[in-house]
Amino acid sequence: MNLHSIIISSTLLCPKVRIQCLRLLPRSPLPSPCPRTTLQNLQTSKRAKRYNRRLLCFEQKEEGLQSTEELQPVSSSEKKGTVAGAMAFIIGTSIGSGILAIPEKASPAGFFPSSISIIICWGFLLVEALVLVEISVVLWRRKKKKKKGEEGETGMEVISVRTMAQETLGDFGGTLATVTYVFLGYTSMVAYISKSGEILLQSFNLPSPLSGFLFTLFFSLLISVGRTRAVDQVNQWLTACMIGLLLGIEVLAVQFGGWSAMDGGGDWRKVPTTIPVIIFALVYHDVIPVLCAYLEGDLPRLRVSVLLGSIIPLLALLVWDEIALGLLAQADQLIDPVELLLSVKWSGISYMVEWFSLLAVGTSMLGTLLSFSAFFKEQLSNIFSDLSTREALKEPPKFCLMKN
Repeated sequence: MNLHSIIISSTLLCPKVRIQCLRLLPRSPLPSPCPRTTLQNLQTSKRAKRYNRRLLCFEQKEEGLQSTEELQPVSSSEKKGTVAGAMAFIIGTSIGSGILAIPEKASPAGFFPSSISIIICWGFLLVEALVLVEISVVLWRRKKKKKKGEEGETGMEVISVRTMAQETLGDFGGTLATVTYVFLGYTSMVAYISKSGEILLQSFNLPSPLSGFLFTLFFSLLISVGRTRAVDQVNQWLTACMIGLLLGIEVLAVQFGGWSAMDGGGDWRKVPTTIPVIIFALVYHDVIPVLCAYLEGDLPRLRVSVLLGSIIPLLALLVWDEIALGLLAQADQLIDPVELLLSVKWSGISYMVEWFSLLAVGTSMLGTLLSFSAFFKEQLSNIFSDLSTREALKEPPKFCLMKN
């Protein structure tokens, strides 16, 4: 068998070293160790031409198909994710227990200025989320095409924020995005653990450190042990219960405060101070990479999920802002509207507020933990993949060194 045929057939069986091995080969036929006749030299020249054509075909295939494959969805016989599940992740991550305290920060601006600022912040975050979806889908499909046909591929292939930043902004952008993402993620989880411990202390009289640890352990085990479908179902149920409790709180608040907030004016100069609080209350972008893998890079379904999933927190925040400002209008001084509700003699309102806060913290923590686990999983996978590739390229395979 000819040397070039051996190398080409061997590299087809070893995709990791295919391009590197082919590019190391000479373009001209290898020198003959012994004298050849004119006929043999002619045959060798023909083989070299066939080899060059085959090598050129391989290179064009590797370089030319990338642009078309990135725009085509990966075919799948079974859709693993649903739009309802993706919407639940967005709603659960966006709505936190802090939504109940936003009217206290927005009350100096008034209802109409604060509502306009809420809508503007929502539109800005929606555009940002759709841009992240586009980038994540392109990179996810590219990665999926490269790994297509490899054995041992399990779980969701998530494109992390670091990878998206590296591909679009370079190494410095990837490092900056990683530091920011990890910092915000850890600070958010610390706040969730602290808040959950405080709520469980009031509800079950458990020590705050112990209750926070058990609360975090439950969701960590759910993500580690449970499959994607189990995590999806649990998140959907928790999100549905959270929205139901929020609607109940708003109905009770209407009975005490009505819609009197619409009667007052507003101070537009106070709007800038409310923007950071509103953005933090509506943000959900850390789960975008997970949703891309969850819906298997289906761009239309991702767009619908992001749009509908972000509208529900927007409406909930607008309604609660109006009701809570109506409650504050009846108070003698500026206090937390939740404290006004808790001052009602009916004890059920306190349980509703506590359980809503607990579910809001739980769904937010579930989304953050899921995003964090996928982020570190991809980083570790990239590290081990680079190490294995370097080891494979240190010494060429023996079959690449065979002689005629």
